[in-house]
Amino acid sequence: MTTLLSTALQYADHLHGEPSNNLSLTYEGRFLRRKVLTCEDGERILVDLAQTTSLNDGGALILDDGRKVEIHAAPEPLLEVTASDLTRISWHIGNRHTPCQIEGDRLLIQRDHVMRDMLMKLGATLRDVVEPFTPEGGAYGHGRTHGHAH
Repeated sequence: MTTLLSTALQYADHLHGEPSNNLSLTYEGRFLRRKVLTCEDGERILVDLAQTTSLNDGGALILDDGRKVEIHAAPEPLLEVTASDLTRISWHIGNRHTPCQIEGDRLLIQRDHVMRDMLMKLGATLRDVVEPFTPEGGAYGHGRTHGHAH
């Protein structure tokens, strides 16, 4: 028995209007081109975008019938970073091209034992948390960055 799927061929950075459904994805899960996903109400959709795309929290997949599925950042295991000199700590995180959510009094990064060790040596205070992860995009408004080419 074949199940018919709605297909999402377009993505919008911001939702306009009311969504017909919701989809919660981790940071890694929000970077895709073609994949079958299951919405919160159980509806399965085929995402078939023209190119690999970084889906933003609050963005929307536009289905072939015009409905919109709102994207939400799903809670995931993260490392909360605080320090008396958060600017210096954030420089070290950025120097390693690590995705980082920057807030006024803390940073959030994905859990990684190498980063944990480095940050502890730099004097940061660390705490394991489970929260939605929406790190800063790349420079010049191009979303995620890849590689270390200079």
